[in-house]
Amino acid sequence: MAISSISARFLKNKCLLALVVLAFLPPCCAAVKNPDTVIYAHQGEPASLDPVYPYDGVSQGVIFNVYETLIRFKGSSLEGYEPLLAEKIPSFENGLVSKDGLVYKFPIRKGVKFSNGAVMTPEDVRYSLLRFMLTDPPGGPASLLSEPILGVPSTRDDTGKLIVNFEEAAKAVTVDKNMVVIKLKKPFAPFLSIMARWSYVMNRAWCAERGEWDGGPETWKKFNNRAREQSGLFSEMNGTGPFKLFRWDRKARRLFLARNEGYWGKPVGVAKVIMTTVPEFGTRRLMLEAGDADIIDVPRPFVDQLSGMKNVSVKDNLKRLLTDPAFFFIFKVNGAGNPDIGSGKLDGAGIPPDFFSSADIRRAFAWSFDYDGFYKEGLKSKASLALGCIPPGLPGYSADIKHYTFDLKKAEQYFRKAYGGEVWNKGFKFTLTYNIGGEVRQLAAEIMKRNVEKINPKFKIELRGLEWAAYLDRAQKRMMPMFTRGWTGDYPDAHNFVFPFLHSAGRYPVIQGYSNPEVDKLIDAAAGELSAKKRRELYVRVLNIAHEDAPQVYTVHPVGLYAMRSWVKDFTDNAVFMGVWYYPLKKAE
Repeated sequence: MAISSISARFLKNKCLLALVVLAFLPPCCAAVKNPDTVIYAHQGEPASLDPVYPYDGVSQGVIFNVYETLIRFKGSSLEGYEPLLAEKIPSFENGLVSKDGLVYKFPIRKGVKFSNGAVMTPEDVRYSLLRFMLTDPPGGPASLLSEPILGVPSTRDDTGKLIVNFEEAAKAVTVDKNMVVIKLKKPFAPFLSIMARWSYVMNRAWCAERGEWDGGPETWKKFNNRAREQSGLFSEMNGTGPFKLFRWDRKARRLFLARNEGYWGKPVGVAKVIMTTVPEFGTRRLMLEAGDADIIDVPRPFVDQLSGMKNVSVKDNLKRLLTDPAFFFIFKVNGAGNPDIGSGKLDGAGIPPDFFSSADIRRAFAWSFDYDGFYKEGLKSKASLALGCIPPGLPGYSADIKHYTFDLKKAEQYFRKAYGGEVWNKGFKFTLTYNIGGEVRQLAAEIMKRNVEKINPKFKIELRGLEWAAYLDRAQKRMMPMFTRGWTGDYPDAHNFVFPFLHSAGRYPVIQGYSNPEVDKLIDAAAGELSAKKRRELYVRVLNIAHEDAPQVYTVHPVGLYAMRSWVKDFTDNAVFMGVWYYPLKKAE
């Protein structure tokens, strides 16, 4: 929604927000400057509050403030760790990592309580790790642990048949007195960095009381591969972290966190957090200006609109592990009653479901994008141009790879070649989708549409924005022939980009239907390779093959950006947080 078009609907919503905020705050304090509350207006909305389900930044931005991991990254560092629910960082030096790199031991901190008052035990830790892997919902993050621990990226094969058994998983994660012991299938270079981000600990008894898996070997299968709405923890939370869930008002699109009074660590700086979904930047900007929001999401193209705003600071150039936006092609679209492919035929009024299975078509689109123009117009030159899916600064990154540039003549050559010339002669029509609120992705889609349609008047691309939940659902069901999305690092390692982008069992290839056995083999080899030089060489080979296959189009690696009121103090950011870390924040004049 443009700023000039904000009307009574915005004013009504703004007043409703103010009333809700006032009801949540002590009556003695002014809503916009209350030192005990942080209000964050963001683009998307949570998909689930159960840690085993969501794989999006908004959901994780809630979860990592309520649930804690065994270890965590130290401040803004991507290399240093500090103990959290574990008392020590496993290493070769302290004997908590075996000499062969397969066994990791985590001594569990004593006296920690969940927000419901239950005492955390090593068995809770073991249960949480097993539940994370064995629940394995569609599109969830289970592979982050199952790949190194169980040796498979999924508990199921391509047909949906289970390929793991409970006994194997139970032997991989055990308890020895106060120690949780994890045995990997093979050395896995980034394992500690994964544990620093994804080893969420939950209370076993509390989960079972809400109808979730009880931890027994007989019952786990019925919880495998469920839709996220079926979880008994979809809208409930019980963590050991500094905050606890107060209320999630899904209709009003607001989530409230409150201080966990029984927190084992240093007390938090604020008592309450309000997270509110506001898709339109114009609305978020006015909320920030009025003091109705303390922190807001800012799309890069709109950052100039904050210039000169009083009592507002822009946190820019924040380090990110981010490849976004990228364009994704579905190799075999779910075409039943699907308007996104028009007629469903190569007749100028649509495309066949397997249209993007042609490498020539994909390469044509890759040559059609104006990378430099988008970098300057959309990102205000605050990014790095993407040569591949791996962001610069990560081990394994190399500038010595083949990559696409903006070349409409080469694009035309591939369009003429595709399908024996039929594409060029008949043309095509389909829908390119982006998520509402993703202004940068929308701009990328507009640039792609403009350039492709310039090549041949018979080429027609319609653009459509979808709300985030519908967007995720249609992607998972392979309904969108081409869409824009991205990837932010789950942990700081190149494997976390090449696997989800290019491995046949990875996040996007599973949706797209892309598979290259040679790429899979190289990615698997690189994950267990301890030599940095050899890993980089393997990744160069992977990305050069991907250049020829062109399963995706990469544009930029952006830096991070938030805008906030100047009374927000002690803001701390880390490239893997996937949201705002509220723990150190406080508000003061």
